[in-house]
Amino acid sequence: MRIKSLGYLGLGVVDPRQWLDFATQVVGAMPARAVPGEAWSLAGQDAPQVRQSGGTGVAPDGSVYIKIDEWQWRVAAHPVTGRPGVQYLGLEVHDQQQLEIVAAELEAAGFPARMGTPGEARARSVTALLHSCDPAGNPLEFFYGPTMDFNFTSPQAGTRFVAGKYGLGHLNLFVKDLPACFDFYTRLLGFQLSDYIRFGEGASVQFLRCNARHHSIALVEGAGVNGPHHLLFEVPDIDSVGRALDRAMKRNIPVSSTLGRHINDNMLSFYMQSPLGFDVEIGCEGAMLDDDWTAREFCEGDVWGHHGLTAEAIKQAAESMAGDES
Repeated sequence: MRIKSLGYLGLGVVDPRQWLDFATQVVGAMPARAVPGEAWSLAGQDAPQVRQSGGTGVAPDGSVYIKIDEWQWRVAAHPVTGRPGVQYLGLEVHDQQQLEIVAAELEAAGFPARMGTPGEARARSVTALLHSCDPAGNPLEFFYGPTMDFNFTSPQAGTRFVAGKYGLGHLNLFVKDLPACFDFYTRLLGFQLSDYIRFGEGASVQFLRCNARHHSIALVEGAGVNGPHHLLFEVPDIDSVGRALDRAMKRNIPVSSTLGRHINDNMLSFYMQSPLGFDVEIGCEGAMLDDDWTAREFCEGDVWGHHGLTAEAIKQAAESMAGDES
């Protein structure tokens, strides 16, 4: 597969500090030790530039950055005045040669591609990047060589995440034109179909993988909008899921889907409303697939639980998004 992982995510958020509070105090993420553009020092040497953000994860422009593993950051939230949503998806490739191959193939398929400047790469804490868009209009940034600053310590004692080579987690996206988006991610970028579920005529979710994680991107059709449905953060065990659920309940955060286990990717999880304008899922025990896996249609989305996660609820989320656009 040409794409190694869903490496990072940039979001437009009305109040980035509200997202930072949610991400650190409920999800258990860590504020970035340094924001993009700040210099690093050699071991044992002081570098005042590193201390400008003071480990708060807050940049001078009000953007906030969080980390969940050894990467410098995984999710950025940038201030916007309009509807919250995805500002860019970072898709990891192996090296400069692969970046150039992706650029050529995007252009040949009719998708404009532009190599990023060194300054743009520095702003994402990567070695180099390439700009393009998918058919739904989501800005994509293909990149290689992320900055690793290690030293992840969650503000919520003991919290860890399943990330690393498997990427940030997964992102489910509403798309107006499923055939075009499906072809783009599978035929052009090399994602593989893990499985799919149909809710009726012209309504389905297609789960796509780019590494062993069951899916890194899922495409939701039938909603008539383009935009995010939910973002998953995966943790190692059920106790970590339960502690996150406890933290959400203590802060009176609406739980949009109760604890349950999905039948397709085996994820044991719950969903909650977030300041992002869409849901965040916290789960564990997600399936890891190999080359022997056969794509399939599955029926009935859950082994048990996940009350509230229904086709009607998904439709309502899309209608709410469409209302925000009007």
